[in-house]
Amino acid sequence: MTELEQERHGSDRFLVRLLFMALVVLTGLTLLGLRAYYLQVVRHDEFLERAESNRTAVVPIVPYRGNIVDRNGVLLAANYSSYTLEIAPARVRDLEATINELAQIVDIQPIHRRRFERLRSESGRYATLPLRTRLTDEEVARFAAQSWRFPGVQVAARLFRTYPMGSTASHVIGYIGRINQRDQERIEEQGEEANYRGSTHIGKAGIEASYERDLHGITGVEQLERSSAGRPIRVLDTAPARSGDSVVLSLDIKLQQLVERLFGERRGALVAIDPRNGEVLAMVSMPTYDPNLFVEGIDHENWRALNESPDRPLFNRALRGTYPPGSTYKPFMALAALETGARDADTVIHDPGVWTLAGHNYRGAAVGSVDMRRAIARSSNAYFYSLAYEMGVDQVHDFMAPLGFGQVTGIDLNGEARGVLPNREWKRRAFSDPRQRHWIPGDTPSLGIGQGYNSFTILQLAHATATLASGGIRHRPHLARARIDPLSSDMHLLQPTPGDDLGFDPEHLRVVYDGMQGVVLEGTARRAFAGAPYTTAGKTGTAQASTVAQNARYDAAKLAERQRDHSLFIGFAPVEAPRIAVAVIVENAGFGGAHAAPIARRVMDYWLAGIYPSEEDIAAVQQSRAAAPIGVPRRVEDIALPSATVPLPEAGQ
Repeated sequence: MTELEQERHGSDRFLVRLLFMALVVLTGLTLLGLRAYYLQVVRHDEFLERAESNRTAVVPIVPYRGNIVDRNGVLLAANYSSYTLEIAPARVRDLEATINELAQIVDIQPIHRRRFERLRSESGRYATLPLRTRLTDEEVARFAAQSWRFPGVQVAARLFRTYPMGSTASHVIGYIGRINQRDQERIEEQGEEANYRGSTHIGKAGIEASYERDLHGITGVEQLERSSAGRPIRVLDTAPARSGDSVVLSLDIKLQQLVERLFGERRGALVAIDPRNGEVLAMVSMPTYDPNLFVEGIDHENWRALNESPDRPLFNRALRGTYPPGSTYKPFMALAALETGARDADTVIHDPGVWTLAGHNYRGAAVGSVDMRRAIARSSNAYFYSLAYEMGVDQVHDFMAPLGFGQVTGIDLNGEARGVLPNREWKRRAFSDPRQRHWIPGDTPSLGIGQGYNSFTILQLAHATATLASGGIRHRPHLARARIDPLSSDMHLLQPTPGDDLGFDPEHLRVVYDGMQGVVLEGTARRAFAGAPYTTAGKTGTAQASTVAQNARYDAAKLAERQRDHSLFIGFAPVEAPRIAVAVIVENAGFGGAHAAPIARRVMDYWLAGIYPSEEDIAAVQQSRAAAPIGVPRRVEDIALPSATVPLPEAGQ
């Protein structure tokens, strides 16, 4: 090959290489252009949103939780602001060492460490958790001076829930607690995730739980512009939070507190209802507890004390406790006989103190010959044994069910017990043993005196008494009376459902009223209601808590305290135009006229006559040594309100 040819060949090879490199460069530029088009045009909106999100942050604004107040504006649940020492465990290298160092600056007790560890076990990895709440100004200042030493630790101003009345009405008011996994799942099921962003607490029990949606409010949002370091620069947009409504209860907390004092150390329950509309005026379960213990997570010692106490202070006896009603059932049995035509009011039955069926003796006090009015006033067992047997269990059941016995009343609290109003079908379902599933004749007589399989809540007993007092108009019992709008401060009454007329004959009701007035004027409640400045219809009851053999006599002294009879009373007043109906039980106290009736008397004195008992009288009632009030009574208005009050606007304003 000549030199010219070699030169030409080398030139061709160079040109090929040049073209190849040009093609590679062109291909690369094309790919870069396509990529740029894809990123800048096709995915423009996505990356713009990402850039904007890096530049901005959307922060939830937690709403101010609404207050709970009684019918007179007394604060039962409110909020206060305080400083909290908080730790984000995911941002702390050595958590135990950090807490030990913090303990040199602020007071951190073992109880705070245990609560923090429990919250940590229940929360997500990146959650920020409180180590100490309610820091003093001095503690805040000491931490602020050394905060640079503690990455992942901060002091934040937080709103805290407080219950100024402490243990008073705690079963009604309930409490809030930190949102746990179960709460979160329920929030998601209800589609409320957005409204709980940033929220750490939720209603757990009582009104706090049943009116959670009203009390919680609506979460707001704040859009912030941030620097490259993540620090907020300015607020771009705000959708303010809407505070929760305040809930006004029908309770009179001064009355509630009085009743709780009257019980003293005894266990029991009381429910007082306005029979004209179903408003619950007092709802007591004793013993009670302090809901403030639960707000930031109850410690192990207090939880164990409450949970393992034989007195069961966490158990709402008024709502969930079921008891045989004893002789307080007799007025309703009498009304059932009249309304169904099973027995006439003037029919006379001889009561020798025993009623016999198939060789089995059903006992009671001998009261001689009685008609219906005297059978109620003298509390004749034989009269009502025979009545129940004549009517039969299914007829008794069908009459009592509309009165609310063995039924859920629908009160605005969660967890209401149904109780037992027996009939043949109930027994077939209740017992697995075929030998026990059939109703036998001997099961029926005890139902007439409120024993046997009868088991009702005190709420149901008060509800039925209120229905009786109102002439057969049944109102759904309710605790929430109104709500207050936080923006307008308008108070809107919560309209209860209209009452149902059960259609009782007024003449039949008059017979029952006469018998119940006889109980108060000449019967077992006469000492408790002596000198009352209003007319009262009532009935005492003594219900067995344990079975006594057929031929044995009841002797309280030989029984353990928790095996003794329960003391009950129902009543309403004034008879001519009832404004209050009461049902009360004192567990294992014995005779109803000596223990339950005196408490009911003080409740009616308070509500109808504005009389507040003397300290001497309260002490006597607590010790079961009282009948009619003693000492110098006081006026209700002279007794200081037990907590701060807020002015209540007129409804509709």
